[in-house]
Formats: sequence, structure tokens, C-alpha cells
Amino acid sequence: MTETLEGTCFCGAVEIEVKGTPLEMGYCHCSSCRSYSGGPINAFTLWKAENVRVTKGAELIGRYNKTGMSDRQFCTKCGGHIMVGHPGLGLVDVHATTIPGLAFKPSVHLNYAETVLPMKDGLPKLKDFPAEIGGTGEAMPE
Repeated sequence: MTETLEGTCFCGAVEIEVKGTPLEMGYCHCSSCRSYSGGPINAFTLWKAENVRVTKGAELIGRYNKTGMSDRQFCTKCGGHIMVGHPGLGLVDVHATTIPGLAFKPSVHLNYAETVLPMKDGLPKLKDFPAEIGGTGEAMPE
């Protein structure tokens, strides 16, 4: 049996569900995520696109796509961030806080070359992205 978890935007007008387990969980340090989230890092959970579904409030989802790689989605009622589609990869980053029932277990830091908040947590720190999705795959020291 596949586990299904539910989540919402900040006000609850948009509801989503995710099925199975995320492919990856971690932290992104890129300037785009920092600027968009208003925080020094962004906690992500990465899912196959077919495992993420909007179950309520689809008409309230606003979108912003600055680079073509990331389709940032938010609630137009409350402004709450929900997820980021990566259509070229067939993946969706559901913000970790959107799914309160998910046990967040980060395993990697992405775009660590851009960090403004160095962290010593023993997790791998990648300069940008894994090589298999177009990055260098280069690790950085803590």
C-alpha cells in the first residue's frame, strides 16, 4: 500500500496530496530560492510529478517562472508557497512545510556555493546540482 499525505497552503484554500515517498529531501541555498522564500535556505521534498496532485483550490494557484526551469506555485488568496514544478525533469518540489505529516529527513544541501548560512550538519554539500540533472555534482567542504 502506498502512503498518501495531505498538505495545504497557509490559509488552507489549496489542498494537495502526495503519494509514496519523496525521491530526495534537503536544503537549497540558491539565491532564487532565498529571494522567493524570504529565508536563508529552503527545505525541499522532491517527488515524481505524477505523485503530486492538487485536490482542492486549483483555480487559486498562481504561478511565477523566472528561469524556465522552476514553475513556482502559490496560493493567490494567502500568498502561501505550495510547490515548485520542474517540468524539464518531471519532478515537483513540494515545500517541506506544506506537508506537515511528512517526517522531514534531509540528506543533501544543493547550491551550497551560494550559501549565506553555512551549516555543519554532516550532510553532503553540493556546489550546485547532482551531475545526473545537469549540475557539476561537485561536493564542497562544510
